[in-house]
Amino acid sequence: MSEPKPPTPTPGDTYKGWLFKWTNYIKGYQRRWFVLSNGLLSYYRTQAEMGHTCRGTINLATANITVEDSCNFVISNGGAQTYHLKASSEVERQRWITALELAKAKAVRMQAESDDSGDDCPTAPPSAGQGGGGRNSEIQSTLRTMGSKVEDLTTCNDLIVKHGSALQRSLSELEGIRVGGDMGEKIRQVTERATLFRITSNAMINACRDFLSLAQTHSKRWQKSLTTERDQRIRLEETLEQLAKQHNHLERAFRGATVLPSSFSNPALGNKGGGSGKGDASDEDDDNEFFDAMEDPAEFITVPADPKYHRRSNSNLSGFSSETGIDDQSVNFDELSMASNPESPQTLELEPVRQRRTHIPDKPNYYLNLWSIMKNCIGKELSKIPMPVNFNEPLSMLQRLSEDLEYYELLDKGAKCQSSLEQMCYVAAFTVSSYSTTVHRTGKPFNPLLGETFELDRLRECGYRSLCEQVSHHPPAAAHHALSEKGWTLRQEISLASKFRGKYLSIMPLGSIQCLFDKGNNHYSWKKVTTTVHNIIVGKLWIDQSGEIDVVNHKTGDRCHLKFAPYSYFSRDVPRKVTGVVTDKDGKAHYVLSGTWDEKMEFSRVMQSSKGENGTEGKQRTVYQTLKAKEIWKKNPLPEGAETRYFFSTLALTLNELEEGVAPTDSRRRPDQRLMEDGRWDEANAEKQRLEEKQRTVRREREREAVKAVCSPEEGAHQDNHQAMWFEKIDDPVSGETLHIYKGGYWEAKEQGGWDICPDIF
Repeated sequence: MSEPKPPTPTPGDTYKGWLFKWTNYIKGYQRRWFVLSNGLLSYYRTQAEMGHTCRGTINLATANITVEDSCNFVISNGGAQTYHLKASSEVERQRWITALELAKAKAVRMQAESDDSGDDCPTAPPSAGQGGGGRNSEIQSTLRTMGSKVEDLTTCNDLIVKHGSALQRSLSELEGIRVGGDMGEKIRQVTERATLFRITSNAMINACRDFLSLAQTHSKRWQKSLTTERDQRIRLEETLEQLAKQHNHLERAFRGATVLPSSFSNPALGNKGGGSGKGDASDEDDDNEFFDAMEDPAEFITVPADPKYHRRSNSNLSGFSSETGIDDQSVNFDELSMASNPESPQTLELEPVRQRRTHIPDKPNYYLNLWSIMKNCIGKELSKIPMPVNFNEPLSMLQRLSEDLEYYELLDKGAKCQSSLEQMCYVAAFTVSSYSTTVHRTGKPFNPLLGETFELDRLRECGYRSLCEQVSHHPPAAAHHALSEKGWTLRQEISLASKFRGKYLSIMPLGSIQCLFDKGNNHYSWKKVTTTVHNIIVGKLWIDQSGEIDVVNHKTGDRCHLKFAPYSYFSRDVPRKVTGVVTDKDGKAHYVLSGTWDEKMEFSRVMQSSKGENGTEGKQRTVYQTLKAKEIWKKNPLPEGAETRYFFSTLALTLNELEEGVAPTDSRRRPDQRLMEDGRWDEANAEKQRLEEKQRTVRREREREAVKAVCSPEEGAHQDNHQAMWFEKIDDPVSGETLHIYKGGYWEAKEQGGWDICPDIF
């Protein structure tokens, strides 16, 4: 099947870019840097290898180029070499195919000209139409003429140098000769050589004049042709890109029509699988490690709802709003709350708000041999590995836990909702938003010391304040409590289970998160998904979130099932995709959420649902007819210069800022963390080792005290267990979970300055 030919690259240009090359069934497709030049296609692992190491080269003059599908194509030279390649998009694949076909035609033509170089008659170019062939012949003839002129100029230049040197020698001899009989002979020699020099110079000038005249004659015409070709190329590229988009749109519409035969098209969620090719397995271990997860078929798809639902929404707005809280014409709570919002500018002017810092010292560039440290840590618990601060960021795990409150406005809006189902949408969006700060944050936070705390008092600016405490050391566990004036309470206890597997690091958060709303007494709970850090040893670090979350309202039975899709090379879906469905206690769907955990989330109301045809692996997908999607959450942009400041958000930049009146156990007072933020990493490493050894000594002392109390098992058990300062462990009767709950007293102690009861951990 022939492919439409897009605009071709300019003849003679080198074409470069990234392609995915099939290696073997274990590694699949791997990213490689390809260079097309002089009829040869070569590839390298990275661009840096171009100067010294080529992984393979194929001659296009004898190669066969075959297109497999929208993104895949194969290059083979008859069996000895076969490259199975994959482009990032259909447009990119077409550009490569065009460049390869042009390079192949040029290579074949150059080979034919080389074979017929002894013939007098010029070699005819490959047939490309009568007009194209005549133009190519004219260009070849002009190039040969200009080449001969350049050769004439080179010859004249050599003669001028030769005769000029002889003339210089004769003049030197003439200056040193005495007046006598030899004078006439020397003058005659100088005259002859000067004449030769003048003749050669004239020939040089004439050759230059001919070359200049020829170049000026053709330059304008070539410039005009080049401009025309360039404009044509741009127009064809735009046309091709538009055709590719239309093709994808029609393809999706066709799939939607086959699932639900109606006028509804353009499903928001589709199911595409990436095919695997075959090829040579000549590549060595790759620098980058990617995990090509099998793409699960979509559990549901959405289609636009029938216009009658929109008409009914407009005509019966009050009834719809009372039933579910929002619809396509719902009231904007942000606008309504401006008048009564205690954080409005008018209110804030009455009480000054503290100005927070907006930057920290840039991250220094220290070299460290990672493998020398990590090779002895494979299979160990991450919290038990002694790590230098070079791998850290100047924040503790307690501060990272407090970053979940960056998008607290979602809970503020949820507290105002009349409907528990609408409130569930905001809670689900808040759940997803907590991962947005992790997309570039590859640095490891400091492990908190036992009894370490962190307060985040934003009562004036944002209407909430929170407290974290490290309540256990082995296993490490932190308790968090946040209370808002807007009518919600957030509490969580997180314990991390992590394993280093050589090339990637898996972090499995244990424990649960709970959110309680004063209005309606709705009680929500959920757990976190698995975080994976790839390319620990070699390559650029990147983070992925994968798994499923069930947000449950224990009062009403409402549920939101969120799915974090793992990254896969073979998926055509947007990376970091998240989808979810909000259902009531009877399992009826009311809202659909979709988006990405690093950018934004949208939600749309379900008007009707039905079972579609079976998808892949025989799974039946549900089709939801929805109203127009609305944006419920969008990530805040990072501050300027974030790449040199650990990719901290605006909130993260303020977390380690020194504040008066905080507890002596607060993370802001931790010396090794403060030294690292200031760029004094050597001192920070030494201080970190001191604190860790001090904590081990305290723990051994506590264990010895427990052994002494063996006569009283109850007392021994009591002494062996660490008692948290501000939290107590209880069994939650609503969720049935056991977790640490804030027992009060911290903020009162802060007001009274009563920090004498705090232990000395730093």
